[in-house]
Amino acid sequence: MRTLYHYPLHPGSRAVRLCFAEKKLKLREVVIDPWTPDEKFLSLSVENVPPVMTDVTQAGTVTVVGSQTLCEYADEASARNPLLPGERHDRAEIRRLCNWFDQRFDQEVNAFILPEKLETVILGGTPDTDALREGRTALRDHLSYIGWLLSIRDGLAGPAFTLADLTAAAHLSCLDYLGEIPWREVPDVQEWYQTIKSRPAFQPLLKDRVPGLRPPRHYGDLDF
Repeated sequence: MRTLYHYPLHPGSRAVRLCFAEKKLKLREVVIDPWTPDEKFLSLSVENVPPVMTDVTQAGTVTVVGSQTLCEYADEASARNPLLPGERHDRAEIRRLCNWFDQRFDQEVNAFILPEKLETVILGGTPDTDALREGRTALRDHLSYIGWLLSIRDGLAGPAFTLADLTAAAHLSCLDYLGEIPWREVPDVQEWYQTIKSRPAFQPLLKDRVPGLRPPRHYGDLDF
């Protein structure tokens, strides 16, 4: 039995959920509160940061920490729907883009928008308009980069649907829940995202809700 400890509006957690769903691997989900220390969760991850998974194997119970580690763990667990296809150089490009979103996108966009739009609602406070402005400016730059990649490739990393597409979509989906993606400005990115959003693996994410914070109407619309 695999148990995933996650937060619904956390990009890395969403990427893991998408990967396991794409691979059709069963996963028991436990939602944790990142802002409230939990002794059981701390015993699994001293960082107190999702996602973390425990897996009962023939060798005993193992604990796996980190979104990309977990995504590759899922990919190796089943040959179905490979998320890191191709030759060695193809996989290197997939991993480069995953790293781009998990580090650079996260530092330049999420770090400015998510705390102001999410944490202020949950913990109380007033959003910092300067931080939001900086994050939104960076977001447009990243959307332009995604659009450029899609102008030369069918998917972000190449002709196949890969882990890079899932990772990027996981990040964008959190911002979309908060109404932060200017879709009309990036129709090519919107079309790509709409395709991923329509995949069966994505449907559970569209049902996620954060108490006190409702997503825009188009969030759950597959034809937005």
